Amino acid sequence: MPFMLRLNAWIGALAGWRRRGFAMLLGALSALAFAPLHIVPAMAMALIGLYWLVQAAPTRRMAFNVAWFWAFGHFAAGNFWIANSFLLDVARFGWMIPPVLGGLAAFLSIYPALAGAVIWRKGDLTPARIIAFSGLWVIGEWLRGHVFTGYAWNLVAYVWDATPAMMQSASLWGSWGLGVFTIVIFTLPASLGSADARIVRHAKSATLLAVALLAALWLGGIWRLSGDSSEHVAGVRLRIVQPNVSQAEKLQGGFREQHFQKHLALTRDTPGLDKITHVIWPEAAVGYLLDREPLLRQKIASVIPAKGALLTGTIRGWPQEGELEEVWNSLVVLDAGGNIIAHADKAHLVPLGEYVPMRKLFPFISKLTPGAMDFSAAPGPVTIPIPGAPDVGPSICYEVIFPHAVVDETHRPGWLVNITNDGWFGDSTGPYQHFASARFRAVEEGIPLVRAANTGISGVIDAYGRIETQSTLGDIAVIDAELPVALEATLFARFGDLIPGLLVLVTLIPMVLWRRAA
Repeated sequence: MPFMLRLNAWIGALAGWRRRGFAMLLGALSALAFAPLHIVPAMAMALIGLYWLVQAAPTRRMAFNVAWFWAFGHFAAGNFWIANSFLLDVARFGWMIPPVLGGLAAFLSIYPALAGAVIWRKGDLTPARIIAFSGLWVIGEWLRGHVFTGYAWNLVAYVWDATPAMMQSASLWGSWGLGVFTIVIFTLPASLGSADARIVRHAKSATLLAVALLAALWLGGIWRLSGDSSEHVAGVRLRIVQPNVSQAEKLQGGFREQHFQKHLALTRDTPGLDKITHVIWPEAAVGYLLDREPLLRQKIASVIPAKGALLTGTIRGWPQEGELEEVWNSLVVLDAGGNIIAHADKAHLVPLGEYVPMRKLFPFISKLTPGAMDFSAAPGPVTIPIPGAPDVGPSICYEVIFPHAVVDETHRPGWLVNITNDGWFGDSTGPYQHFASARFRAVEEGIPLVRAANTGISGVIDAYGRIETQSTLGDIAVIDAELPVALEATLFARFGDLIPGLLVLVTLIPMVLWRRAA
């Protein structure tokens, strides 16, 4: 008996808590494929096991059940780093870890579970049905990225962030489309576990198809990268400051001036400032209402190049005088005179981090960030002008995780800036996975991305998603770098979700044709 057939038979014989426990274990195994470990075969093995578990289920309801447990393991293992945010103030927020992490994983698991239930057909391991499964999976990922503010973390395409060649097709169909191909490639060999001789004959061809698709994506990526001239914007030299301020200190509040001075000192005292044109500080670098602090702005002006600018994260409030009515998590641009000449307010806020959903129903819950007021959301994305450099498309913190949501389509920027404070997540997998998301935005849009992170990872990513320079997580760092040039708008930048949407529809065609032939 072939190995795949024996393995499928063993998995199919599991029942009760053994079936659910094994499913959860496989789901947790799949999380090893993401940054920083990048054990990509773990995702392939976990997906094959999931498909066998689903098709071994006696009913559609049981298929939903086993897929849900697989997904719960996947999301619990992939998002455990969130607990670090609540551990910073255990007395106030520690009790929230089980309901928040468990609730998040339980809710997100509904999408893969629905894909499993829809694709279920007792014992059906036909390649056509597996291909359809890939489309259903990505529909679930798209919904996960949009429903209830969305949470597009660790999309399956992100397993390739350590392989620049495999990332390149995201310029055509985005992370959604690359996700379709990834699921197809990883899951098609599941058909080798069938006991049906007719299916096995097709399964061998399907497995060769998976290998061919993998080779095509990889070779296509190499070809795309081979045509790169690696040009940089003339006359622009960046300084990215990573102060590595602990989040525990930030939350205490009494260190605001010390942290502000640290940013100034790192910018001013690192050799080579005379060659810098633009300085970038991370999210929440200035813990004051900068638009109300002219003296602080003058201090910042002392480190801004004459014809350049400084971009920093800060809090912006309204009105500018008197009692505040609204506050925004913002990026502001200061010129050499210390004037705020542009700003971008965060549009995609973090639930519980920056505001409390349905606050009237939960008055006893506080948000994680300091201050009694919830942050307000602003329209976005936007493009803002920068003296001496191309116009920039800013994003703040996790806004960068959403495909086709970082660029103002009416005013395409010449570069992207992501400022973030990943100090919330400590030395966990979170900052690495956040950085991986940023790399995919650069590939999808064909626009370089510059990232300034309080504790890391900061760096410069070119329009092909390659890392030109980066810092180490948890270090104090000052990065001086040139700005890569942007490419022409990619296919995904022009058409957005239309192309991956059509790709998902195409995945359903083989199953329809197979059923008609049968």
